[in-house]
Amino acid sequence: MTTNLESKVVLITGGAKRVGAAICRELHTHGANLMIHYNTSKQAAKALQAELNLQRPDSVSIIQGDLLNPAIATSLVKETIVRFGKLDVLINNASTYKPTEIGNINEENWHDLVGSNLKAPMFIAQAAAKELKKSHGCIVNITDMHIESPKKGYIVYSVAKAGLVTLTKSLAQELSPEVRVNAVAPGPVLWPENNPQFDEVYRQRVMSQTLLKRIGDPTDIAKAVKFLAADAPFITGHILAVDGGRSINL
Repeated sequence: MTTNLESKVVLITGGAKRVGAAICRELHTHGANLMIHYNTSKQAAKALQAELNLQRPDSVSIIQGDLLNPAIATSLVKETIVRFGKLDVLINNASTYKPTEIGNINEENWHDLVGSNLKAPMFIAQAAAKELKKSHGCIVNITDMHIESPKKGYIVYSVAKAGLVTLTKSLAQELSPEVRVNAVAPGPVLWPENNPQFDEVYRQRVMSQTLLKRIGDPTDIAKAVKFLAADAPFITGHILAVDGGRSINL
């Protein structure tokens, strides 16, 4: 298959599981070579690496790192260049998601949620900027449909993801004209793991709020990322909602 991702090098954070893994599979199918970052999901990362390298040998590497470590941004980019010789696409996908209610918010909450959802994407983008300018590459950030209507009880997460939207638009300005920067804002595509709040009643209510009356699939997000990375040469500074119309129906 010859596509505009063939032989492109993609660095993706949090790519071992769930939506991240779907993005990896989609981009790999269209010819990309991948550096997949993970933190604690070592087994999942190794399994995905083996799966994709079986399809195309030596096309996928994995790298471990805690995104709250200030040194990790430079390390991720450096190791990608060492392994593949260049960097064409950065996908800031990794995210921490948990509730924080007024009265119980502490510094650890702020450090964790802002660190993973906003600080890390900023510093990784900064570390990658020089290489992305060389390749006339792009950045795709993964934000959230709740940037417009913050979810009650998730104030720090919402602030961080809203900041990621502003970061996306700021980077689009700062890195132009060589580098395009966009974001995907997912709606309901996967339910959070091991969280009793998201019971069947909650899920049915969310589905009823989408205009399409269903939840999406991780591949819907993956295809949107692929579009912005490979098929949108005149789009930058844009936030693409992939939420079944829920964000305009709340």
